Amino acid sequence: MKKTLLFIFSILGTATFAQEHFSGISTSRRVGLLNAGINPAELANLKGKYEVNVFNFSANVANNKMTFGDLLGGNDNFEEMLFAGSEPLNMRADVEILGPAFAFKVEKWAFGISSSAKIKASLVDVNTTLGNAVTNGGIDNVSEVYDILASENQRVTGTSWGEIGLSIAREVYNTEEHRITAGATFNFLFPGTYANMGVSKFEGTIENNFGDVTLTDAHAELNFAYSGSLAGDFSESDNFTEFFAGGLNGFSTDIGVNYQWKAVDSTKYRINAGLAIRNLGSMTFKDDNNESTNYELDIQGNDALNLNQFEDAESIQDVEDVLLTSGYLNISPSEKDFRVKLPAILSGYADVNVYGNWYATAYIQQRMNEDNDNDQIAVQNIISLTPRFSTGFFEAYTPLANNEVSGFTAGIGFRLGGFFLGSGSALSAMIGDTNQADAYMGFRIGF
Repeated sequence: MKKTLLFIFSILGTATFAQEHFSGISTSRRVGLLNAGINPAELANLKGKYEVNVFNFSANVANNKMTFGDLLGGNDNFEEMLFAGSEPLNMRADVEILGPAFAFKVEKWAFGISSSAKIKASLVDVNTTLGNAVTNGGIDNVSEVYDILASENQRVTGTSWGEIGLSIAREVYNTEEHRITAGATFNFLFPGTYANMGVSKFEGTIENNFGDVTLTDAHAELNFAYSGSLAGDFSESDNFTEFFAGGLNGFSTDIGVNYQWKAVDSTKYRINAGLAIRNLGSMTFKDDNNESTNYELDIQGNDALNLNQFEDAESIQDVEDVLLTSGYLNISPSEKDFRVKLPAILSGYADVNVYGNWYATAYIQQRMNEDNDNDQIAVQNIISLTPRFSTGFFEAYTPLANNEVSGFTAGIGFRLGGFFLGSGSALSAMIGDTNQADAYMGFRIGF
């Protein structure tokens, strides 16, 4: 189990990490397909007639326990740091790759086609005492007893999938001062691989007897679900890269509106604001090794479950096999095929021309479903403010954000023509410890 939890944190290898993808550049005055990713109505605001996306990449991790300084400080006791304190552990790891894409304008209309691949891995509300007992059994050579009561559904989950998006936007109102556009994106989903372990309504007693860790007087409701390569091994990065393996088996929609208060200079605006609902949909996993099973864990009397057995587990299926062998699980009817909901969010933003080429963008992201649900891909809530200096060819900006999981972050980024490079947390990492880090880059052509 150590490998499982450690990999979720190190999934992105040598890349750096964060949580709001393309923070700062996705609300750039140089409107393109990235802007349409947070609001499809922006597609009608393309500066040129055509837009070609070559390649964009963003890698993210956020948590509420371990700081960037901990990673660089030479301390390799990751599990010990992650399960410190009494606050439940939360972590979100994301990779988003935007592949070839094309958009064009025809009078009041704009159309686009895009491709993307996505990876998400999460730890949601994991009880630190329970997590420490399972991953670090015997690390403290002492005798301890803990009574645990955790009603929330604790989850370890990971998934990958691919998307092909078709976008359409139209200008619906236009005067000398004001302009309104509306748009939608229809995404065809290709589920790749999935794994979920959920533990809800947990109560029990954990005893550490000089390294022998056991669970007694316990009750919990469990869910084990997996499909594709993640069923066999949760610690191999290649198992997350089967983005289109499941074929076309899902659909989602993004819907948005955009408002501009125009400036005298036609290349600028006073305010550019938008509101969008994204990721309304789900996908169905149908691999040959599919399994989604609910169990009831029941340990009574003098019976005890040896938690040291989980230390070498490399997959969620390994954990399930250990529990089945123990004889303490009561099985409920299982499903061969199962549906997973995308992380539906409501997002809004306003980019204000402060003076000359100086702008400031406020952005808010609010999830619409609960991360604790076993069939839900997790996402965190975000509020950010991004001051920027923007001309037609050059742009520099500093995203400042408050993230639900990792707290405050400050980043920096720039754009030269169609090339951009940035981070949502580079500045906060330099001036002090931060619970997240991120990096992104990309290149697109507009003409």
